[in-house]
Amino acid sequence: MVTVKTTYNVKPADPTPNEIMKLPEIDQIKTVTHSLTVYFYQPTNDFLFSDAIKILKDSLSKVLVIFYPMAGRLHEIGRSRLELHCNGEGAILVEAESEMKIQDFALDDFLPNAAMRDLIPKMDYSATPIQEQPLLLAQLTKFSCGGISLGLGISHILVDGPSALHFVNEWSNIARGETTRIVPFFDRKILQIEEPPSSMKKFSVLLTPPPLLTGHSDNMEQRKMPTTVAMLKLSKEQIDKLKSKANEDTPYKNTIRPYTKYEAVAGHMWRCVSKSRRHADEQLTRLHMAVDFRSRMHPRLPKGYFGNAVLRQAAITTSGELISKPLAYASSKIREAIEEVTDEFVRSYMALIKTLPDVSVRRNFHEVGCTLGSFYGNPNMEITSWTTLPVYEADFGWGEVIHMGPGAMDFDGKSFITSGRDGDGSYTLAFCLQTEYMDIFKNLFYKEI
Repeated sequence: MVTVKTTYNVKPADPTPNEIMKLPEIDQIKTVTHSLTVYFYQPTNDFLFSDAIKILKDSLSKVLVIFYPMAGRLHEIGRSRLELHCNGEGAILVEAESEMKIQDFALDDFLPNAAMRDLIPKMDYSATPIQEQPLLLAQLTKFSCGGISLGLGISHILVDGPSALHFVNEWSNIARGETTRIVPFFDRKILQIEEPPSSMKKFSVLLTPPPLLTGHSDNMEQRKMPTTVAMLKLSKEQIDKLKSKANEDTPYKNTIRPYTKYEAVAGHMWRCVSKSRRHADEQLTRLHMAVDFRSRMHPRLPKGYFGNAVLRQAAITTSGELISKPLAYASSKIREAIEEVTDEFVRSYMALIKTLPDVSVRRNFHEVGCTLGSFYGNPNMEITSWTTLPVYEADFGWGEVIHMGPGAMDFDGKSFITSGRDGDGSYTLAFCLQTEYMDIFKNLFYKEI
């Protein structure tokens, strides 16, 4: 049980620009809720929680001067589109205590469950107008063992994963008395589309709804199915074995460069999920993945670009082909989809989004049970990789991060991959799947490596 002691509205320590920031199309199609993550720490015996909350509050007020858009509010401007009012309204910081211990979470491999969700401030999206919703929610929780957690909710309309980590890590630097390492770049006009490109690519995968289960006319039944979350571990040896298998001499072998660890692991997951769901051979299945296009633009986006620069791309095939063909086939489909994301692809996609009368049809659904927006569950899935992101660098002065991961996972087919904290080459996979298929999937996942 978590007890809230105090709630602070933290505003920038100094005056910040009062301006309206136009948001490009890639921001407009993101989920209009907060992305949730939790950091766990085990401070030394001489650590005082009262010092930690003061350090966090003071440093937050300072970092909000540098990252002033985080202290603003979103406003609706019609056609479901939004703009950002940089008005210095501030962020929410909650001080809380829990009777639980960090070990209680560790025993479940830090599973993103209901207890984990209580470590992050909650927002009643239906009762709170969007212009009143803080873009940053933070909660520092003290456990009975003396450990602490920092739970964060950060607006996905405002930033993607790399930008969110940029903010959090700079916040921790300031908390330790250091200076900003990477200055944020706020000018989003470089991603605003005025005229559609002369050559428009086809987006048959991205602009069509995900495939439905054969024989179904909608996915309403699938949205309501009970789900289970599992934390799966892959050792360096297991990852290397999958990578070697994906690069064996087959008709699908890539002769230019070997398939990556991500392409091998993601392909393996996709195949095992389709097998566990017992799809018919002709069943279409789509794998969604997040592709960071910062380095794919011409010119590439400036260092420190603060916003969304991740596009949700998708690979599609039939379950029959996916299962009957070797792992290299799945990896090749993933490779093809990723390599499609070029400067022209991104700009053409955003130009098409700009023509939509209502951009909300391209967003994920807002919360569990909601029937709006896209649904990526059965027969599809989504794999987001955090393996190249600096997820363990948020040292606020009370010790190193012992775990960082998603704070909630409720959607069938959703998964995150993170690197092991010790740098041993291992992966941890947080995966949500319909309950009836989870045991079958876990057995296949390890048996077929």
